[in-house]
Amino acid sequence: MSRNPALAKIHIAKKELALDDDTYRAMLQTIAGVTSSKELSDAGAAKVLAHLRHCGWKPKKGNRPRAGGSRQALVSKIEALLAEAHRPWSYADAMARHMFYVDKTDWLAPEQLIKLVGALTYDAKRHGRPLA
Repeated sequence: MSRNPALAKIHIAKKELALDDDTYRAMLQTIAGVTSSKELSDAGAAKVLAHLRHCGWKPKKGNRPRAGGSRQALVSKIEALLAEAHRPWSYADAMARHMFYVDKTDWLAPEQLIKLVGALTYDAKRHGRPLA
């Protein structure tokens, strides 16, 4: 595990478990033999994370959409949502202009395509249409 993400998880766990500073530093001393998370080695960070999980902390999965899907998959999803709503591609282009000040859907970045899919999905739910 890389050091920076491990330290971020440790600090998130500290906050979610509502550990005060004295308790947190005592835990670091007991588990890893250090008084600051900056002094943790990779092995020490792993031990501290394991201890925090044992204490009841459960890491949450990120809820931010990632641009991991292929561009073609996102465009296909937009196409399916438009077809379900009986709307032309010009509707998606108008949404791109309104949302991102970009004239064509084809010119959107993957992150923008994800947001456009979200907007079309919201519209489908609002009108009681099945999701494509």
